[in-house]
Amino acid sequence: MLYKKAFGANFNLGFNLGDFPQLHDKSYHNDVCPSFWFMKNGQYFVLWVDFENPDDRESDSKRYTITTAENFGEDDYPEIGLSDESKNLFDTNEYQELILNLNQTFKNEIN
Repeated sequence: MLYKKAFGANFNLGFNLGDFPQLHDKSYHNDVCPSFWFMKNGQYFVLWVDFENPDDRESDSKRYTITTAENFGEDDYPEIGLSDESKNLFDTNEYQELILNLNQTFKNEIN
């Protein structure tokens, strides 16, 4: 898992990543926190999971943020990132709210 390599084996996501196979780890050590991309209805999104302790965060952002994203690669080899048009769609500090949002987002999807 990239996020563990980039942010440490003990980084706590606050949820079980295995429950959401639609999330693809795109974490990179130069980012401020782990990130995971997913696609819904042809649109790409990124879930950012910041540090559990707000004092460890580089900004005053919430722990969980979902933004719109863009594929700068190809369908077979996606390179998902933010563009100038990317927007925050969801943010919360509560993992329960994140789980509800992800369950709603992936509702009726076949894994």
